[in-house]
Amino acid sequence: MNEEIDLILEETNDRMNNAIEHLEQELARLRAGRSNPALLDGISVDYYGVRSPLSQVSNINTPDPKTIIVQPWEKKMLTVIEKAIMAANIGVTPVNNGEIIRINIPPLTEERRLVLVKQVRNEGETAKISIRNARKWANDEFKRLLKEGLSEDLEKSAEEEIQEITISYNGKVDKIVAAKEKDVITV
Repeated sequence: MNEEIDLILEETNDRMNNAIEHLEQELARLRAGRSNPALLDGISVDYYGVRSPLSQVSNINTPDPKTIIVQPWEKKMLTVIEKAIMAANIGVTPVNNGEIIRINIPPLTEERRLVLVKQVRNEGETAKISIRNARKWANDEFKRLLKEGLSEDLEKSAEEEIQEITISYNGKVDKIVAAKEKDVITV
């Protein structure tokens, strides 16, 4: 039974870790007033009939805090990439000069910053919900083991351990969200 408890704890840790990783990926896509190649994550283009991520058909650089440069491997991809960026509706306008695509990151207005802070908090809450769901799954598994003959003491101590892990992961979410909020608010 202890092996099963360890497996459940390990699986729960993995699920909670996935929630943290997903939160970090989602927050990286939020524009905080400075250039970040992650802003273009999720944009794909048609490359010889195959949907390919932008990062696989071009080189993406940030030469300064206000600019992203997209340099396609093939010049004929310039207009395709430009249209894909426009269609992604990420709040920026690409400029095609025939060699590269330059994306200037406009400064955020105070109103836009407040909207982004709300988005950051929503993403944090979504991560916490995923963490709570992982805790619920583990507790349900412990209850199943209890019915199969696990002692109540072991079940209670396992539930307490899961609660401690949950509190730890919620603390990580709070730290990540606070750091991103600070990043968004800072002018």
